[in-house]
Amino acid sequence: MKIAILTTDNREHYRDYSNPVPYFGTAPEALLQGFALIRDHEVHVVSCARGRMKSPERLAPNIFFHSLYVPKIGWMRTVYQGCIRAVRHKLKEIRPDIVHGQGTERDCAISAVFSGHPNVLTIHGNLRLIAQVTEAKRFSFLWLAARLEALTIPRSGGVVCITGYTQNAVSDLAKRTWIVPNAVDSKFFDVQHQLNGSRVVLCVGNVCHRKNQVPFIRALDEWAPKNKIKVIFLGHAPRDYPYVAEFFKLLETRPWCVYEGFADREKLKVYLQTASLLALPSLEDNCPMVVLEAMASGVPVMAAKVGGLPELIEEGLTGYFCDPLSSESMCQALANALSNPAATRKLAAQAKQRALERFHPRVIAQRHLEIYGEVLNLRT
Repeated sequence: MKIAILTTDNREHYRDYSNPVPYFGTAPEALLQGFALIRDHEVHVVSCARGRMKSPERLAPNIFFHSLYVPKIGWMRTVYQGCIRAVRHKLKEIRPDIVHGQGTERDCAISAVFSGHPNVLTIHGNLRLIAQVTEAKRFSFLWLAARLEALTIPRSGGVVCITGYTQNAVSDLAKRTWIVPNAVDSKFFDVQHQLNGSRVVLCVGNVCHRKNQVPFIRALDEWAPKNKIKVIFLGHAPRDYPYVAEFFKLLETRPWCVYEGFADREKLKVYLQTASLLALPSLEDNCPMVVLEAMASGVPVMAAKVGGLPELIEEGLTGYFCDPLSSESMCQALANALSNPAATRKLAAQAKQRALERFHPRVIAQRHLEIYGEVLNLRT
């Protein structure tokens, strides 16, 4: 089978045009790891960029890479017409059996559905739901992206939903759906988790209302200092946003809270080696990669019981839940996770085994191949 994967090259996302090596989001990159392990299929990764870049011809023996230059006018302001045309032209050369658009956030989904080839989409963030939760303003990026999502879903051959939460969200639009969780970078399974008694809680995610860091800090005001807890926040935090300014104001008077910036995958693995717990008190989330990465690393997880998170974690078996709107619930969940180290170690080992069975790149890649075959058989 010849497969075309349309995904964002993060050199474009971060304007890192001088870097000669493409790199992708955590989920697409892990999926490509899986395809690299299944050598009897040919995969072509296609990414659009507003800058011209040097790129390797192959990412693996069976995975080819194509960077397509698209001028600025061909992006959101023209509903990605330049990207659609560039991708269609390249796909005429590749002649894939199927096209897979990764994410509805930018150009990938709309380029896939107008590619002229059988196609499927993966939704990583439910943009229509996120736009509602964040009360996105008219004509803002999120507002426009939510409408783009609604445009592309019914035009696709089907939607790969990483949780049942997403499946429910798109059931009114999609022709057919499949539930397949994200793959986890195989290197996270190699992390040797070593508790050192420091009682460090990681809170990973861009600082924003949806991730709920400010109420989480306030919820722990009395409990964390008494129990010698250190909370490390990792993620982007643009200081010109009011919510982020409030977050940093809280940190000024709370020495048990530390912000250590954005952590890429390599840095995150270092933090996970010694973390006592990963905390994710989000108001809305689909299938956050950091939860899967923590499970693969053998780190216990405490997460809000919202969105797709209940499908990833089993209460008391592979993690703990909290109500992100309740300070008492967040404190109690942390106490449950940290008060019995032996039980928590057992829970983390169970989580690691479940992650190996459910989220390993080879497992997820094989499931995608089955879906591609189903779509192609439906067209014959």
